[in-house]
Amino acid sequence: MGLSMQILAAFFLDLVIGDPKKWPHPVRLIGFFATWLETQTRNYITNLTLAGVVTTLLLAGGVYVSTYEILNFINTISPIFYTCASILILYTCMATRALFDESVPILRHLLNNDQESAKKSLSMIVGRNTEKLNRSGILKATVETISENIVDGIIAPLFYAFLGGAPLALTYKAINTLDSMFGYKNDRYINFGWFPAKLDDVANWIPARLSRFILSIASFLIGLNGWQAYKISIRDGQNHSSPNSGIPEATVAGALGLKLGGPNYYGSLLVEKPYIGDDKNQIQPKDISKCHQIMFVSSILALTLFIGIIETFRLI
Repeated sequence: MGLSMQILAAFFLDLVIGDPKKWPHPVRLIGFFATWLETQTRNYITNLTLAGVVTTLLLAGGVYVSTYEILNFINTISPIFYTCASILILYTCMATRALFDESVPILRHLLNNDQESAKKSLSMIVGRNTEKLNRSGILKATVETISENIVDGIIAPLFYAFLGGAPLALTYKAINTLDSMFGYKNDRYINFGWFPAKLDDVANWIPARLSRFILSIASFLIGLNGWQAYKISIRDGQNHSSPNSGIPEATVAGALGLKLGGPNYYGSLLVEKPYIGDDKNQIQPKDISKCHQIMFVSSILALTLFIGIIETFRLI
């Protein structure tokens, strides 16, 4: 089975199964080794920026080499086992179903007018303080989170899967995990987390810019304003502390006619952020559903685009 078919199988496996919480997941193992490496490098390297560089390179490089070698070893035993193992690893890199499963409870709680439960569900997937959020704030945070994670959880893993198969896709997930763990601008991680955060920015640079087109087309296909989505992504895509996260967020904001971003509490600290999009529509629970539609259509568009590219190059 060729790489395209392996990725296709992994993609649909993710849609069907998602990410069962009790199942083992390589990201959890990556997180364990990241914590261990952080402890070791902090103990032996006094320069925390250098310690962060060493931790990141050792973990990302280790993930790539070990995945590559393990798959090669399995291939010597049985090509069929190799294909199954590759599909399984690729499946763990996909997060389309997980994004839906993690955000849909928020929608259900809001439709039942249970804001406290909605805040608790939201707190599981965002870093901001959800206690101070009103109904509109909960809705905005959910739409923003889904939008941003379309790149991290769908487009980027697919991009690296087609570029380098399971080893590179899992290495991307390792880089993304390191940023999630260490990429904080607080006293502990301002220096140690600098390199993993920058490496994550580099890794997401192309996928984020591809998302501008993919999300705009997806918005058009489900009956939203695709052209407005594209225009707002150009205008407001850099209104974010991340060079990448603002692009999908601005694209979705344009498609839905919403004003996102703005000040938010992280812990007890109020962080001023620029606004993204125009306040054309009042945000409603249905916007979460529309965001889900954009997400699913975008994932299929990205899959189709990358399969088309790789198959075209294969035939040349």
